[in-house]
Amino acid sequence: MKDGIIELDSEFAKEIEFTSDNFQGFLWEVGEYIYISFIKSLNPGQGKLSSLFNNIQKKGFGIKVPTPFPLMESICKQKGFKLTSEHNKTYNEAVEVWVLEQSE
Repeated sequence: MKDGIIELDSEFAKEIEFTSDNFQGFLWEVGEYIYISFIKSLNPGQGKLSSLFNNIQKKGFGIKVPTPFPLMESICKQKGFKLTSEHNKTYNEAVEVWVLEQSE
């Protein structure tokens, strides 16, 4: 795969279970990370987000979640993500990014 948007139900999205029956939104691949900027679970509390995280890591990627809403921030903390910051070129400022490194 190459860097760029990961649309719901695309070939790679299906491999990681990022499908329109479970989520709304999109993901973004940048290098060795999948960015989760804004997604919505259509089946909250059923473990679909945890499965998505696991499947992304099984594919050899780390996960980054920039400036999450409070619920997603809480999930990131529970899942062992670490708080970092990155420079955002669009806004020319540092933004909060929660990171879960690749599985080993």
